[in-house]
Amino acid sequence: MHLFYTPDLSSNIYTLNEIESKHCVRVLRLSADDIIELIDGNGGFYKAKITDPNPKRCTVEIIETKKEFGKRNHYLHIAIAPTKNIDRFEWFLEKATEIGIDEITPILCEHSERKAIKNERLEKIIVSAVKQSIKAYKPKLNDLTSYTNFIKQNIEGEKYIAHCEENQKLLLKNSYKQGQNTIILIGPEGDFSPVEISLAKENNYKEISLGESRLRTETAGVVACHTINIINE
Repeated sequence: MHLFYTPDLSSNIYTLNEIESKHCVRVLRLSADDIIELIDGNGGFYKAKITDPNPKRCTVEIIETKKEFGKRNHYLHIAIAPTKNIDRFEWFLEKATEIGIDEITPILCEHSERKAIKNERLEKIIVSAVKQSIKAYKPKLNDLTSYTNFIKQNIEGEKYIAHCEENQKLLLKNSYKQGQNTIILIGPEGDFSPVEISLAKENNYKEISLGESRLRTETAGVVACHTINIINE
């Protein structure tokens, strides 16, 4: 089945934007009365019938609606430092979206090598991954935020910081409990600084390990995401 992202869907008659219309009619060669599926990014999953296969303004009619499609019993927010090689950060966004994540905040840390990102491109990667994995919820991508500002926010749920310092840390899989909302901090290639780790602890973040291996930033983010999803299956 062919899936389209329609974030502004508000009635039973909907017109795909020009890019999606062209893909639907010119590339997929769909025509009147063909059935397609739509997601709105807020839990809505729809079946629709093509009524006007115009390659610039393809119109469809909703024939079946499902709300809260694939809703999870928890909320996962990962705050992660964008990697110097932006391709690796994009890979994290893609894989975390496919696995299951609700919110992502890029954070600017003391050891960060990348200090700017382009959210418009990153949003496209997330939308593509949402469609690939057939998810009705699109993760929220926040603007790049300084670590200091982020850590002081009043965030509900379990709060964790994953780092490589040699001290007593619980494994994430042994600390997290099924159904909990959680925020996990993942640092840059040079890891969090001692000052950043102390600041996290002062703000009630628990120190955790993701395993014995020393992981790249983007790999750590995916491992954390996968761990939470496995526990909640």
